[in-house]
Amino acid sequence: MSWELDQVHGDFQASCRAFVDRQVRPLVEPAEAAGQFPAELWKQLGAAGLLGLVTPDGYGGAGGDSLAVALLAEELARASGGIAVTALVSAYMAGPHLVRHGTPAQRDRWLAPLAAGEAVAAIAVTEPGTGSDVARVSTTARRTPDGWVLNGRKMFITNAGLADVVVVAARTGDAGRAGLSLFLVERGTAGLSLGRPLPKMGWRSSDTREVLLDDLALPTDALLGTEDRGFYQIMEGFQLERVALSAMGIGHAAECLDLARNYAGQREAFGEPLTHLQTIRHRLAAMEVELEAARLVTYQAAARLDAAHPDAARSVARAKYLAAISANRIVDDAVQLFGGAGFVEESPVARHYRDARILRIGGGTDEIQLEILTRGMA
Repeated sequence: MSWELDQVHGDFQASCRAFVDRQVRPLVEPAEAAGQFPAELWKQLGAAGLLGLVTPDGYGGAGGDSLAVALLAEELARASGGIAVTALVSAYMAGPHLVRHGTPAQRDRWLAPLAAGEAVAAIAVTEPGTGSDVARVSTTARRTPDGWVLNGRKMFITNAGLADVVVVAARTGDAGRAGLSLFLVERGTAGLSLGRPLPKMGWRSSDTREVLLDDLALPTDALLGTEDRGFYQIMEGFQLERVALSAMGIGHAAECLDLARNYAGQREAFGEPLTHLQTIRHRLAAMEVELEAARLVTYQAAARLDAAHPDAARSVARAKYLAAISANRIVDDAVQLFGGAGFVEESPVARHYRDARILRIGGGTDEIQLEILTRGMA
C-alpha cells in the first residue's frame, strides 16, 4: 500500500500548480480589491480541463475523479479561497447534479458549456431560517397544468450573481426529507431576483447573495431528477462538495505553512532568525504534522468516494471535520508567527485566515460532521 499519489495524479497536481501560479496568482489581489471573480478565468479553466473532471467525455469532460477534484481545490485555495470556491461551486457542487440526475436534454443544454467555462452554475438550498437542517427547506414548488410555480427565499448562495443556471431545492410534497425536489432555474426567468452582493469576512472575490423566487413559473421539464427525492440527491452531492472544501482547507494551510517557514527563516528577533528559537521550530513542525494528517484523511476520503467504499460517507465527514479544524489552527498559527505583519490587510496570511473560517460552516458544519460520525451511539 502506497501513501503517495500515483503518477497520473502527481502529474495532474503539478499541472494544477503550474496553472495556478501562471494564471491565477496574478489576479488574486485585483479580484480581492474589486470583490469580483476574474471573468477571464472561466474559459482559461475550461480550456485547461479543470471544470470538467467529473463530466462525461461526450460533454467535454476531462476524465478525472474525486481525488483530482481534491488536488485542484487544494491548489486553487493556495492562491485564493474566493477564486477557488467560485469555480468549485459551479463545476463540482452544482454541476454534478446535472451529471448524475439530468435528463438527456438537460445534460445536452448545460454540461458542455459548464465544462468549457462558457456557463456558470450555482446551487440554492440554504434559506434565511434553514441551514444545516436541509429537510426543513420551506421554498415551495406547486404543480400547475403547465409545470411548476416556485416561491421562497434562499440565502448565502455562492455564484448567484454569476450563474446562468441555479439548482434550486423546493418542497413538492409533505414536510421532511421525502418532500423535496430539485429544479433548474435559468438566469432571466420571470420571478427570479437577486439581492445585493453580501459583504463577507472572507471569500471576498466570490459572489454571495440572496435569491428570491416570486411566483416563478417553470416548465415541467425543469425538474432535476426524481420528484420528492431532492433531499437524497442533495445528500449525495454533499460528498464531493465536502471533499472539495476539505481540500481547500489543506490548500490554505499548506500556503500559510510555506509562508510562515520563509518568514521565520528571514525575520530576526533578539539578534537571530526566528528559526533559532526552539518554540518557533516546534510550532512549525506541529503545523506540518497537522497538515499532513488532514491531507491523508482527505485523500483517503476522495479515493473511497471514487471506489464506492462502504465507509465513504464517514470518511468524508472525518475529512471535512479534520481539514476545516486543522486549517483554521494552522492559519491562526501563521498569523501569530507573523505578528503584527500578519494582521494587516495586505498580508497573504490575513487573507487565508479570513477565507479559512467559513470551511467550518459551509458544506455542513463541524457539528453536522460529528453527528454523522456518532450516529447510532445514542
